[in-house]
Amino acid sequence: MLDTVANWNEIEDQHSSGTYIKRDLQVVRGEGARLFDETGRSYIDLVGGQGSANLGHAHPAIVGAISKQAAELITCPELFHNPVRAHYQAELCRFSGFSRVFLANSGTEANEGALKIARLKTGRKGVIAAMRGFHGRTMGALSATWEKNYREPFLPLIDGVVHVPYNNIDKLREALNENIGAVFLEVVQGEGGVHPAQAGYLQAVQELAHANGSLLIIDEVQTGWGRTGSLFAHWQDGIQPDIVTVAKSMAGGVPMGAILLSEGIGSLDPATHGSTFGGNPLACAAGLAALGEYTKANAEELNRHPTGRLRTDAENAKINTEYVHRESDGDLVRRARKLGDEVRLHLLDNTPEKAVREIRGRGLMFGIELRAKVAPVLKKLQERGVVALPAGPMVLRLLPPLVISDEDMWQATHIIEETLNDAF
Repeated sequence: MLDTVANWNEIEDQHSSGTYIKRDLQVVRGEGARLFDETGRSYIDLVGGQGSANLGHAHPAIVGAISKQAAELITCPELFHNPVRAHYQAELCRFSGFSRVFLANSGTEANEGALKIARLKTGRKGVIAAMRGFHGRTMGALSATWEKNYREPFLPLIDGVVHVPYNNIDKLREALNENIGAVFLEVVQGEGGVHPAQAGYLQAVQELAHANGSLLIIDEVQTGWGRTGSLFAHWQDGIQPDIVTVAKSMAGGVPMGAILLSEGIGSLDPATHGSTFGGNPLACAAGLAALGEYTKANAEELNRHPTGRLRTDAENAKINTEYVHRESDGDLVRRARKLGDEVRLHLLDNTPEKAVREIRGRGLMFGIELRAKVAPVLKKLQERGVVALPAGPMVLRLLPPLVISDEDMWQATHIIEETLNDAF
């Protein structure tokens, strides 16, 4: 019987497609913000399912919703009405402020659908996307993705996509013309190195796009569901996109994606798009449970420094304090902003300049740009009980579950400090 770690790893390497570079770690269980290997050793999880585990692992609300729904009805295509789906659609529209939603299974599916809708609604084929942007690996989403290593093996892709520098409004203005149906951007470029939109940039983009008769599509696949300290990251930028795409942590780790449609987009004509599994009752039940956790509030005190004192003016000057939380932002989401701000301030003050070029992010979404390759740092962190992500060859990316305890977050932070000091 094949019951050893080495044998199972060998079997997986033999039969999987080969597209994934595996780490020397076999994960068998998760709980909250901890992962466990076959020996029972635990790791603080800063990978967060690549952004799909905002509620951590084995969250009781998600486990309960899945278990209950699985015993009743798992699949039900949108040929038929379903009360769980209807409930979720209504709640999603209520909390997001959008009028309609198309339910899918992933972020790249949502982005593919958004590009199709832009063509349908504008009659234009051109799209402006951003350098360093990432929107998925299917052919349409890949066309809007910038990284040449992802794109070049599959050329030619869809015509009409123009890439401009992110946070450069002049270059975007130059690229706009009567053929552009949509401007397609992330609020924080995740795969591209964790680069947030600068103050006022997305507002200027929206104004220019609408003046040109183009739609504004915002990709919130990685930034949605409280990751940046608001239920949706674009709220912090004061914009109202025509279309927003979401996925990742939408259903607490169950595969799910969605295209949120503004009132101006309205409904779609029958049969213009579809999905066999999109909107299945199992995912919708998990989505309802997850949305309940993201929007739950109990007036918890969230405006203080970890010591309990009020932040100083100097501390507040280093972080963005302008955004006023909406009612939809529950305590878990608000805490993500508070804890993220505090950890970022600490890292700015305590990581060595010889190792770190810049620290970027919003909420519990961090990008630590190093002065050397990130791969050795990731290996050392794993040896010390912390797993994290790269975002390009020189950026350490951290996506901890929003449910991470203060103790685990600060323990991981201190391990990162020590590792960077030792490695450089």
